[in-house]
Amino acid sequence: MMNDKLIAKDSYWVGYVDDRKVPFHRLTLEKGTTYNSYFLDTEKPTIIDTVDISFGRNFVEELKDYIELEKIQYIVINHVEPDHSGGLPALINKAKQATIVTTELGAEELKEMYKLHDKKFMIIKDGDILDIGGKTLQFFETPFLHTEETMITYSVEDKVLYPCDIFSTHVATDKLFNDLAPYDITEDFKVYYSLIMHPHRPYVQDMIEKIRRLDIDIIAPSHGYILRDNPKKYIDLYDEMSKPNKDKNALILFSTMTGNTKRISKHIAEELELQGIKTEMINIKENVDMDDVKEKIKNSDAIFFGSSTRYADMVGGIEKVLKILKYMNLEEKLGIAFGSYGWSGEAVEVIKDYLQDTNIKLVDSSYVIKTTGMDNIKFPIRVKFNPDKENIEEVKASTRVIKDILVS
Repeated sequence: MMNDKLIAKDSYWVGYVDDRKVPFHRLTLEKGTTYNSYFLDTEKPTIIDTVDISFGRNFVEELKDYIELEKIQYIVINHVEPDHSGGLPALINKAKQATIVTTELGAEELKEMYKLHDKKFMIIKDGDILDIGGKTLQFFETPFLHTEETMITYSVEDKVLYPCDIFSTHVATDKLFNDLAPYDITEDFKVYYSLIMHPHRPYVQDMIEKIRRLDIDIIAPSHGYILRDNPKKYIDLYDEMSKPNKDKNALILFSTMTGNTKRISKHIAEELELQGIKTEMINIKENVDMDDVKEKIKNSDAIFFGSSTRYADMVGGIEKVLKILKYMNLEEKLGIAFGSYGWSGEAVEVIKDYLQDTNIKLVDSSYVIKTTGMDNIKFPIRVKFNPDKENIEEVKASTRVIKDILVS
């Protein structure tokens, strides 16, 4: 075993250096990247993350230099995307006795992706500990960094944090460690953060709160350089870059028929205020002061437009507001359609059509997936009849996403 791949006592880098111009998230990684996997040679031999699915066979062959594969006891998967879990099918085919360690959602996704329904899984929750014989691993759930199932792993005795995508850089290098890099990697580090983590800034803050309690000597991410020189510097950079922008304002404009859309508006407003977003509600009746409404739109960062549905159309005066929007500059603002309905709910779709005819940033399901990676939150916000407890929770979840986008 080569000392230049030694991360800590009995812990080795066993990844793959991809020096191509790599297609990645609709970008091309001009400097390539690495897929960092780690082997912990303990009484219960453990792998932490694997490599891209393209290099799974190569990964397994190289790993044979370190251990007889059937002796592997645990395979920790911090993040399910194929650039980290892609070597798992080839590995688990050889390491038949191994238990896959991941979150509950991670296990569900791995089973479906790789047809692993007959394999052994250990489901972890935030703070869980695993003794691997000579080392203790502690796990922390870090959802939406940058997908929902993500977790991070901390080796207690070694003081090594294995955070998968978090704290990564996209650089193909065989030097491995940041103190061996031929240049200052800070800019590469910041670029990776802005491309991958920046849309999830509130969740970065949650993660930092957890790891601040840990004694960390080394950060061993899943792409690029391993940070053994001044890891605190990189934690502080994440903290600084993910601080929320303050003083954001939201406006809720709605027309209601029986009061259901007003109730939805109140739940949206309560959640926004709870999240620190100053919010105002206006019931748009026929005699509303349009100049006042225009001024409030100009001073708002996110505007919710809501209506009940009556005879396949909107109610009240909301259409008067929507008609003036195309004459306003809304390019820096978020627009969200919402409403209640009893049958088909056309009003929400008509609002969405109006918003699409402006330069506002229309928040729909496509926008949310592209900006946050969340595919379980639906926009526009639609509630049938009077919102019940389940509807209210869904409205609040959607509202929190708007808050996340606003402060990013």
